[in-house]
Amino acid sequence: MKKKDKGKSRTPVFERPVDQHFYTLDQQFGQGNKLTYMLSIGLFFFGVMGLVWMIPFPQFEFLQKHNMQTFLNWGSFYIAILIYLYLRLAPTLSYAMLFTIGILSFFIVQLEYVERAGGPAVWAVSLIFVLLGAVGSYLLARKDHPTLSMQSFWRLLTLGPIWLWSKVFLLLKLKY
Repeated sequence: MKKKDKGKSRTPVFERPVDQHFYTLDQQFGQGNKLTYMLSIGLFFFGVMGLVWMIPFPQFEFLQKHNMQTFLNWGSFYIAILIYLYLRLAPTLSYAMLFTIGILSFFIVQLEYVERAGGPAVWAVSLIFVLLGAVGSYLLARKDHPTLSMQSFWRLLTLGPIWLWSKVFLLLKLKY
């Protein structure tokens, strides 16, 4: 009886849903180069954040009265929802993502300054980044997993940032 059990591969038991998501991502995309995934997923994430940031936000009188209209935009809501969802999965990783989003927000604001000085529109730059990131991620994922489903690809794009942060945490021997 024991000899039969030895040959079978067991499905791991997960304590948290995030561990199951990361296990699935590791099985599908774990053999690929993490640095190229980081670059393509990062470009996609930055581009989406820039596009959401550039959606015109209504000007409320009470915000203008207190000179606070520049601090609230659709990007603020996007960030809040995203961090909340990541917080429910893995609190420590959500803090790392919040740090990452802070850095990306700085660069989006810098792109706004470049646009005001006569440079390219932020939405156009963000759209280019989204396309480069999505195509790059898709090609990498297809290379590692030839029978890639859209659900797997969507999971890579949405959970990819915290999945990559989890690899950094494992490398540094930090618990997430």
